[in-house]
Amino acid sequence: MNIYYATLSKTGKRSNNEDSFSVIQADDNSRWFGIVCDGLGGHAFGEVASETVTKAFTDYWKENYEEKDTEEKVNNACIFAYNELNKRADSLKHTEMGTTMVMASIEGNIVTVAHIGDSRCYILRNDGGLLYQTQDHVNQIFGWETLSRCFFSYNSKNLIPDIVQLHLETGDRMLLCSDGVYKSIFPYILQERIMDNKSPEDILDVFDFLCEKNGNDNYTAILACVE
Repeated sequence: MNIYYATLSKTGKRSNNEDSFSVIQADDNSRWFGIVCDGLGGHAFGEVASETVTKAFTDYWKENYEEKDTEEKVNNACIFAYNELNKRADSLKHTEMGTTMVMASIEGNIVTVAHIGDSRCYILRNDGGLLYQTQDHVNQIFGWETLSRCFFSYNSKNLIPDIVQLHLETGDRMLLCSDGVYKSIFPYILQERIMDNKSPEDILDVFDFLCEKNGNDNYTAILACVE
């Protein structure tokens, strides 16, 4: 099963980019891993938090390459990333910082998806139907959205990922993205564009245009196509 992918990460109308992402792909296409993190605004060092968790997950997946993808593996990666976040916070005078996280790992024709926060994963079937979408971990308080789960330094009580495993088929497409993407594009347009008969790079060029035009946040996306 071959995976073709493209990536996008832009500052948008913000002063700096607090999003982070990483992709690992095996030379023989037998394994693929992608992750997107979005540092929390309103707290210091959001970009440090997102980069730290992204790197920790990527390092964990590389170091445990031969281990089968399971819920236990994801949970262990979360603990490792949380500990790395605390170490980084220690070095910054015990600062409070946090990030969302969404990841996907493809092993053969099985994808393992996990997320904490409001960064999302969409998987669309080759007939154009939505196979799976993560559900945001948010609370509505007086019309304001607040995260109910996230990575946050020295606070592990909300470090609970949602984890699913799904079978992939040829023609499926998967999007990992920060909220700066899906809040800038109408849902039906987002899904239609994902399934356009175009390369991942060309589709993300369209996302880039729409996010720059309609959004006011950083925006980051990984689009993977199964061939």
